[in-house]
Amino acid sequence: MEDLTFPSIAMRIPDEDAAYQFLEELRWKGRPVCPHCGSINQHYFLKPRDGVRKTNRGTTTQRRLWKCRDCRKPFSVITNTVMHGTHVPIRTWIFLFYELCSNKNGLAAREVERKYGLSPKTAWFVLHRIREAMKREPLAGLLSGTIVADETWIGGNPKNKHRGKTERDGHGWMTKYTDKTPVVSLINSETGEVRSQVVAKVNAGNLRAIMDERVDMNASVLHTDGAQVYKGFRGYFAEHHSVDHVAGEYVRDGVSTNRAENYFSQLKRSVDGTHHHVSVEHLPRYLAEFDFRYSTCDMTDTQRMDRLMGKVAGKRLTYRPITSQDD
Repeated sequence: MEDLTFPSIAMRIPDEDAAYQFLEELRWKGRPVCPHCGSINQHYFLKPRDGVRKTNRGTTTQRRLWKCRDCRKPFSVITNTVMHGTHVPIRTWIFLFYELCSNKNGLAAREVERKYGLSPKTAWFVLHRIREAMKREPLAGLLSGTIVADETWIGGNPKNKHRGKTERDGHGWMTKYTDKTPVVSLINSETGEVRSQVVAKVNAGNLRAIMDERVDMNASVLHTDGAQVYKGFRGYFAEHHSVDHVAGEYVRDGVSTNRAENYFSQLKRSVDGTHHHVSVEHLPRYLAEFDFRYSTCDMTDTQRMDRLMGKVAGKRLTYRPITSQDD
């Protein structure tokens, strides 16, 4: 596929029928796949009666339907994807996929509401469904090689909190009810892949559990700062090197945590400048978004969008479960 730009996409999809065809090209590459039984290219297009397709409610739709010759079930390009059951135009979905793939600072729900004429709740929900697609596959494999590990804290400065939610001690205003949220990131220095996770507390036990799940420690070299929590990892990795930030040491013989610091810098600028506030409950999806863009930073926007189209299937996200907790 040729390199895409926002104007070129807008010219190719002037209406919903063209948007469906464009999405079919992105997802299927000319070989429709049945989401029910998995058969490939064994389907036929269901032409609308009298040239007009009606929904169950009797309204006109430009949705393109196919029928599987194997399981005999109808489907479309959005069946069993993050777009399943959507009432938002597919044209809008495609624009938002491209914007989230091309905008390194992310996209705020209020901006989507204003630009695309959606309600605040719909704009917020659509963005979270796309972030759900950006999540790393559970069986993506373990990281190996030179792994940079570091942690940061996401949230507002306690001194800026309302006085009713703080308490005074000898060192200034301290939070009374909430603390910043710790995030641990692991970055492969060779490939640039990053995997981030929210943790309840930064301690040796939590870090060990994260690395057991994500890193082939016997085949990897660990680079960290001089934090005490990393001292116990020397026997688990092939090698473990650290730099002492307290002593002003940031790079030594190729050992550094600068790659993680760069990632955190972009993450925090975007959270502060674009989103302003990210709740603990939904922070993992925001991390998935920034992990995805950072891990594919060497790709073009078109290649990144193509990669994302391969991840939308099987990731259904419904509104009620993710709003059962405070946003």
